[in-house]
This record gives sequence, structure tokens and C-alpha cells, in this order.
Amino acid sequence: MNKLYIGNLSDSVSPVDLESIFNDSKIPYTGSFLVKAGYAFVDCPDENWAMKAIETLSGKVEVHGKLIEVEHSVPKRQRSRKIQIRNIPPHLQWELTVDLYCGPLSLGTQVVFIPCWKVLDSVLAQYGSVENCEQVNTDTETAVVNVTYSCKEQARLAIEKLNGFQLEGYTLKVAYIPDELADLPMPHSPVMPTRRGYGHRGPQRQGSPGGAAGQNHQNDIPLRMLVPTQFVGAIIGKEGATIRNITKQTQSKIDIHRKENAGASEKPITIHASPEGCSTACKIIMEIMQKEAQDTKFTDEIPLKILAHNNFVGRLIGKEGRNLKKIEQDTDTKITISPCWLRLQELTLYNPERTITVKGSIETCGKAEEEIMKKIRESYESDLSAMNVSSEILELQAHLLPGLNLNALGLFPASTSGIPSPSTLGVPSAAAATNYLPYGQQAETETVHLFIPAMAVGAIIGKMGQHIKQLSRFAGASIKIAPPETPDAKERMVIITGPPEAQFKAQGRIYGKLKEENFFGPKEEVKLEAHIKVPSYAAGRVIGKGGKTVNELQNLTSAEVVVPRDQIPDENDEVIVKITGHFYACQLAQRKIQEILAQVKRQQQMQQQKNANAAAAAAAAAAAASAAAATGGGGGASATVPGPSGQPQSRRK
Repeated sequence: MNKLYIGNLSDSVSPVDLESIFNDSKIPYTGSFLVKAGYAFVDCPDENWAMKAIETLSGKVEVHGKLIEVEHSVPKRQRSRKIQIRNIPPHLQWELTVDLYCGPLSLGTQVVFIPCWKVLDSVLAQYGSVENCEQVNTDTETAVVNVTYSCKEQARLAIEKLNGFQLEGYTLKVAYIPDELADLPMPHSPVMPTRRGYGHRGPQRQGSPGGAAGQNHQNDIPLRMLVPTQFVGAIIGKEGATIRNITKQTQSKIDIHRKENAGASEKPITIHASPEGCSTACKIIMEIMQKEAQDTKFTDEIPLKILAHNNFVGRLIGKEGRNLKKIEQDTDTKITISPCWLRLQELTLYNPERTITVKGSIETCGKAEEEIMKKIRESYESDLSAMNVSSEILELQAHLLPGLNLNALGLFPASTSGIPSPSTLGVPSAAAATNYLPYGQQAETETVHLFIPAMAVGAIIGKMGQHIKQLSRFAGASIKIAPPETPDAKERMVIITGPPEAQFKAQGRIYGKLKEENFFGPKEEVKLEAHIKVPSYAAGRVIGKGGKTVNELQNLTSAEVVVPRDQIPDENDEVIVKITGHFYACQLAQRKIQEILAQVKRQQQMQQQKNANAAAAAAAAAAAASAAAATGGGGGASATVPGPSGQPQSRRK
């Protein structure tokens, strides 16, 4: 977090001006200032100097008559759920009531005053569910905290509402900070909100059930460890060689959260793998720490420390501590579990993980880890089996994005119970992608024309076309960039062809890439124009009587929806609908319009079926009449006619 964004610059600002500002403030920087239209970037030697620059310069120094803004520069892919709040009043404190335990026995409650912010707690809660909140050590008089919300929309809303908010006479300053869990390569699915210490696993491994009903969810729970900070370098190895060997050997994904809890004596490690892979990786890491301790003459005992969600700890302990005692006896280890209130330095009001400390040899600790995680996974499975989420997914699909398979995309967690969601595991299998489609049919292929800045074409294509090929594979869509209409065209058209899920993925990545590559400013929302074609006879349904439908669309989606007048239908008798807005607004508008078209199509099919039935009935009646006429011309038939008295009588023809 040592890269800075400098905003609110006039067009006349040069690198020399910024160098002078930093030199006058005695703030060192590395490299040169990268100045663009209205903003600039620069690197500081470390995070502390970056924080010093933010506190000293942001909103306090004028350059060419404008107060500059200085904040952390966060790539789009890491701009997710984590924010930093600065200039917090130093006199606030947080009152916390904690439960005291001695093993499984309750000792009552106690009120603890944490040097934090009770008032801030209620302010943060207005914008969503806070997973973690930790104080950052600075030399400023006011306080700084890093906050992690449960999803990026909540973080975005908090930044929008809290930046400049007056709290006890102090003006809060809020900005994004990097979210390492969000920094995933292209083949992975979009990072989704996870709950209470369980991160994103990435895509499912080969041979996994991929979303089938009744699948085994044991791989959903990662192994989370705490390791001494001084051993992190040895675990990573020179240029990452050691950690790469571990991941390759155990077929795992390992995240070492080095930037979390700056200055802490321990760092968390998250291992995503099969239960066997997690156990093997754990033993290897313990062996590396043991060797490093011997080489550095580190004499303290190095226990195995496992982080587990508080929801599972009670079942791990068991009634009267029986489960834990059995694991200790079977593995010849000593196991202790920290009560929540011991981790006050990490503000455990938002950190519901407990530390399980296992003491013994590497071999016995490894056995204990297997038994502990087995019990935790069983608890997780038990919780999952009690949940019925199909109706929730269907309801979200029907009301938010009609026709889009949210379950296949993994956009929403399967529950809000605090249990890690299976739907956040990555791109699902083809079998899962066919679930929950309306009317029991496969999704139809759609074509969307998305307009991007002409200067961004190179970034979307990538070197030798690698990025656009990778994007096409990831989304499962055909993606082509049309030639420019004129030599000086400022926009280029991206033609995306695929089902709704593919459209969502492809367009989402393009929006993200434009933001990541700074084609839009850090505080500027990416808004693009998309064109979809609709049958000319259905255009009136999109507009509605007196423009009612299109106005409702715009109010609902926050996108601008326009059906240009006096359009001449193309060779397929179709006209264009223009949609302009940020990603989710544009997606929602596209889906709502497709829903209208589907209704029109169904009504047409019903009318055609009705007409066909009527034609068939008329044809049958005509055939019957012809048959009757043909039979009557044979001379042997009789007809009933009224007699003189009005009574019927038979007469031979």
C-alpha cells in the first residue's frame, strides 16, 4: 500500500510541481511522478511514508489554486470490500461485553473498554455488515482504522456516504485499500463476498462434482493457520520457490496474508485444498518453521495454531469437553482454545475466529490437525444439510436479473447464516449451468454491442490477442472488436455473443479492465453504452404507452434506456435499443428488456398456436362437410323433411 493516487489536479500541473510539494513536506518518493489529465501516481518507499503523505498533503496543500487529494492507489481488481477511514476523533472508545470461559465452563460476563470507537460502530453498521475492523498505528493525533465489509457494494456505499462525514467535529476521510482475496487471475470467477474468515477458493478442481446436488462440501472449508511473522519469508522462499513447491506437491492454493495486521507478531495463512492436501501442506509448513527456528537459534516452542470459526468451536469441544479430550488422548497432544475476548487487539467484535493451539511433535500435531479439521468439516456439513437455498436463488433470479442463472454464476452466497457459501467456489460445471433456467429451456444466445474508448482497444485485446482470447474462454462467449467507423473514431464497438451468463461475465470483465487500466479516474464510475437489437414489432412494447415502460425501466435500473425514433429496421426487421450506465445498471436493463421480448415471443407463439388450432378446426369442418356432400350424391340416401302437418317424414331422393 505504498503507491499513491494524487487527484484534483489542474491540467497545468507538471511532475516538477509535485516533486516540489513532496520535497517541501520532506516526504520521500521513489521513481518519477506519472501525471495524467487531472490526476497522478507516485510510489513511496514504504507504507508508513505513504500514510504520512496522505495525512500531510490530502486536502491541505494547494497546487495551482486547487486542494489536492492524496490516497492509496488501489487496482480495480483489489478494490473490493476493504476501506480505510482516517481522521477519526481520538477521544472515542468502544464498550464491549464479553463472555468469560475457562474451557467449556462459563464464568459470567465482563465489560471491557477497548481503545476504539463506540460511535463509529453504529455509523459503520448503517452501510452493511462489517466483518473486521482493526486500528492502524500512525503517528497522527487522530485515529485510522481498516474496515472490511461483507461485500463490495457495501464498501462502495460506505465510501460514498462517509467521505467528508462529520463525526464529533472531525471530517472523516475514506478510501479503498487493497483486498488481497479480490486479486485473482482471469480464469477465476468474480470475487464474491465471503463471511467470517473464509476466503475465496478459486475454481473447482478437476473431478469435482461442480454443483451437483448432494455433493461433498468438505473442500469448502480451508485450513487457516497462524504462523510467527519471522518465519513467513522462509515459508515463501526465494522468489516464491518454496510456496510454489508446496502448492504443487499438495495441489492446493495457499494465501499468506502478509499485509494484514501490520506489525503483528503472527500472520494468517489460508490453505485451500482437499482435507489430505491441507494436512500435508500443514506438516510441510511446520517442518519449514522448525528448520528455520534451528537455523536462527529460535528457542521458543512453535505450536500449531489453527483458526476456526466460533460457530464450530462448541461442537469441536463437545459436551463437558469430551471431544477435545479424546483428540488430545488419541494424538498425544495438548490443545487449548482461546476465548474470543483474548483477541482484543484484533477487535474481535468483527472477528469471530478462535485460535486453537496444539502442542506436541510435528507428527502428533499433524494428527491432531486432521482430527480437528475433520470435526469442523462435519459441523459445516451438518449446517449445510439444514439449509434449503433453492427458493432463495430462484427468487433472486426472478426479481433481480430475470433469465440470468445466478446460481451458475456464483454471484450471491447461498445463505446468510455465516457459513461459507458453496456458490463462491468458482466457475461451475456445465451441468450446474443448466439449473434454474426459466420454463425449463436452455438460455438463448444474445448479441450485445458494447462501446469502449478507442484508446482502450489494445488493453482489451492484449499482447498478441492473449487477453481477449482468455476473456472469451472465461466467459464462454464470442468476443470481437469491430473496425473503426472512421479513422478518428473515439469509440470502438465490441461484439459479444453468448447466453446471459456469458454476457454478464464478459461485460463485467471489460468494465473492470477499463477501470483497472485507468481509462476512468479513481473516483469516476465506468459508464458504457450498449446496444441490443429487438424486433421492430416489439419496440413499442419496450417503450410502452406514452413512454411508460421505458421510464419505469430507467427508474428501476438507473440506466439510460433510449429507443431512437424514426429508425429504419435492418434486413432482419430489427431496431436498436441503446442502454447507458454502470455495469449493474446496464445488466439489469438488458435483462429486463430481454424479459419483455420473451413475453412478446410467448404471446406470439400462443397467438400462432391459437390461429393454427382455429385453422385446423376450420379445415376439419370443411373436410367433414365435403365428406357429407360426397356421401349425399350417391342416390341411396334419405333426407328428413317436414311433412304437411309440420311433423318430420322421410322421403327418398
